[in-house]
Amino acid sequence: MRGERLDAFIAQGPCAGAAVAPLAGDASNRRYLRLSHPRNGPAVLMDAPPERGEDVAPFLDVTERLRAGGYSAPRVLDADAEQGFLLLEDLGDRLFARHLERAPDDEPALYAAAVALLADLHRRPAAAEGLPPYDLPMLWREAALVTDWYLPGATGQTPDGDTVAAYRTLIETACATLNGAPPVCVLRDYHAENLVWLPDRDGLARVGLLDYQDALAGHPAYDLVSLLEDARRDTSPALREAMIGEYLSLSGAEPHAFAQAYAALGAQRNLKILGIFARLWLRDGKPQYLDLMPRVWEHLQRDLSHPALSPLSTWVSECVPPPDAATRAALRAAR
Repeated sequence: MRGERLDAFIAQGPCAGAAVAPLAGDASNRRYLRLSHPRNGPAVLMDAPPERGEDVAPFLDVTERLRAGGYSAPRVLDADAEQGFLLLEDLGDRLFARHLERAPDDEPALYAAAVALLADLHRRPAAAEGLPPYDLPMLWREAALVTDWYLPGATGQTPDGDTVAAYRTLIETACATLNGAPPVCVLRDYHAENLVWLPDRDGLARVGLLDYQDALAGHPAYDLVSLLEDARRDTSPALREAMIGEYLSLSGAEPHAFAQAYAALGAQRNLKILGIFARLWLRDGKPQYLDLMPRVWEHLQRDLSHPALSPLSTWVSECVPPPDAATRAALRAAR
């Protein structure tokens, strides 16, 4: 039935009669199709089934916010929000990650463009108005994924209540200082697999944006962490230092407070990702994420080296096994 409804949506829209081919999906229940029309050109169809918990309304809302700022979020060409079908402008295949495989010398320019977009977006408070808050309860719910999924899968044991309570206190203490910064629009998955290089456009519009439907109103350091502590792509110390410096220069943020916030959000995010990747295997049967864990662990250790995070660092060293080959083998066997 889903396939019939999808076919009917295509047949009634501007890409009727188009050739249809699958595109790479993501970690959600959404899938993407490329439609090639002989006259109207290519488009991308997002299939987000409501019966599997998907909702396109946040995507439409954030798309409108981003396009109002002049950013290259895809134009919406047609929509059936009730059924979860969106026909979108095709921004092409030049993802940052793919482009840099072919042209590694372009890395500083592409990352600088992505950082400039963040600094500009963070100067637009209207972009965050009305978005759900990225507050301490949300940060904790995400961080708890490591105790809910990673630890049981890696050790075969569910952590006891005292261990979880101590962890929650440490996360909330580490993130408590974030409340002082005015909230900005946080796209949350701002990294090289979700950014498209559009060199034929001008200025900030050269950075195409994907997968931002989960945007929240939160701290400006979060998306910079997402960009520079990429779970799927290595970034060098020199690049990270240069891009943090570029953001500080463009934004005027106070360096010491920003560094602490960056470390706290980096630790929270990387602990969350360990939990998400474990869940993607244990619950959803997607094993490819397990081998990304060592890179996430390296990011986590770097974040935990900040002096303000010393108590959290101690807890991690005592309670969280690193995702080495033995731990990943235990996770594979746990399903």
